[in-house]
Amino acid sequence: MTIPQDLTERRVFSGKLGEVVHVPQPDGRVFERFRRPPGVRMVIVSDRGILLTEEYREETGGVDLRLPGGKVFDDYESFAAARAAGSMTRAAEEAVLREAREEVGLVVTDPELITVAQAGATVEWDLYYYLVREFTEAVEGARPEEGEQIEPVWLTPKEISEAIQQGRMSEWRSVGVLLGLVLPRAFPES
Repeated sequence: MTIPQDLTERRVFSGKLGEVVHVPQPDGRVFERFRRPPGVRMVIVSDRGILLTEEYREETGGVDLRLPGGKVFDDYESFAAARAAGSMTRAAEEAVLREAREEVGLVVTDPELITVAQAGATVEWDLYYYLVREFTEAVEGARPEEGEQIEPVWLTPKEISEAIQQGRMSEWRSVGVLLGLVLPRAFPES
């Protein structure tokens, strides 16, 4: 297989959180890609199970069960600068510490990067998944951003599997990480 070399992309649209780029191919076709800053998700594990959140989500029009997490960057320019500097993993870990405090009121120590899940070929939107086993409760409690409706809930592996089967969890990358990587590793007896 011959791998194309030196395919220079051209930005055709830029918004607050993303851009559309065109990549000309040697045969004259143009591939289009949407790129946005990455997000983080935390798999917070304790003897109570795994901490998830029930959140109202505009895109689903209802309450969705999710892994806690959020954006790594609030704007595209910050993302582009970190991407150019090659410091994405460091920025993702900083986002884990921030989002744990904001969304679920936890002070996280020693988060472990377990995988980076990509969205697909034409959409570049990575999710950095961290396993968290060490944490304490933040004195100030959870402080979600204005407009976020988030309720933390501890679920056992069985309850998570049932919620997935019932369609209560719609972020399928997180479902795959939970079923394929986390539950077999953190709860091998389940």
